[in-house]
Amino acid sequence: QVQLVESGGGLVQAGGSLRLSCAASGRTLSSNAMGWFRQAPGKERALVAAITWTGDNTYYANSAKGRFTISRDNSKNTMYLQMDSLKPEDTAVYYCAASARPSALLGPYDYWGQGTQVTVSS
Repeated sequence: QVQLVESGGGLVQAGGSLRLSCAASGRTLSSNAMGWFRQAPGKERALVAAITWTGDNTYYANSAKGRFTISRDNSKNTMYLQMDSLKPEDTAVYYCAASARPSALLGPYDYWGQGTQVTVSS
């Protein structure tokens, strides 16, 4: 059983930064693609960024390009999302997810965390 736990969310002013972490337990996810999704009120959950198991390839949604950086440390079974230049429209619940496949950046994703709230004030 894989468990994913997000942390690092919170309230930040526009232009600020946050670093989200996703810690995996239950088994190692070093052979799995992983991603960050977000869901704002009234909107569908959307993929923000993803990374292959090696970390060599990444994907960013247009809204995240140039501002967010995804990374992972397989020795710690942890994935990160560095978010800079945050905007009010980045406000959402952020979820981490893992795919059963090593390079499936766009999914499907099989394991999900419970989410962490990110609120960006203007």
